[in-house]
Amino acid sequence: MNSTAPLFNVNQAELSLGGRVILRDLNLQIHSGERVALLGESGSGKTTLLRSLRQQHPAEVAWCPQQASLVPLLSVFHNLYMGRLDQYHTLYNLRNLVWPAAERRREVSAWAERLGLEGRLNYSVDRLSGGQQSRVNLGRALYQQRPVFIGDEPVSAVDEHQADDLLRLIIERHTTVILALHNIEQALTHCQRIIGLKDGRVILDAPSRELKAADLAALYPAAV
Repeated sequence: MNSTAPLFNVNQAELSLGGRVILRDLNLQIHSGERVALLGESGSGKTTLLRSLRQQHPAEVAWCPQQASLVPLLSVFHNLYMGRLDQYHTLYNLRNLVWPAAERRREVSAWAERLGLEGRLNYSVDRLSGGQQSRVNLGRALYQQRPVFIGDEPVSAVDEHQADDLLRLIIERHTTVILALHNIEQALTHCQRIIGLKDGRVILDAPSRELKAADLAALYPAAV
């Protein structure tokens, strides 16, 4: 058992959205260094829980939402750069909108290459495929370079080979990782701990090494 204080702590919590209770009787602790996957059907409360966790340490969290808030008419460079808007003053950000600094250009170019977006840095986002836009969304979170990564289905729009590569990159670059995933095998392969949500409650919380895909079938009754 980990004796250090948890990084994220939820005790007897009830989480609501729009006045409707989404999750109840929550008791969760997540420690620094853990890699956690949230599993459950669409609407089971994964996004609500991720947002709640993010609010506990917003300055430490690189946040990758499922619905990307990319700016379609701006370039890949500018959409990636937005990950660090809060780290620079307004005049510097405006300058980079028109005439990017060489250092920022090098940094963003390196991330674009790692994400398979080389050659598209100057493309407007609306010219990209759905999978490429998903990688821009992920890249913006990675570019924040914060110790904790919280992602809501961050690799769902790419094929499995690309997804595995991107999940390895996320884990490599962050001390603590919390992901909502829809792919059970990816969760078991890349995460140390599985938290299963169903009917507004946590019904499973176990080390992934103790689980098999068949053990998680109850989280997805429609697939049984």
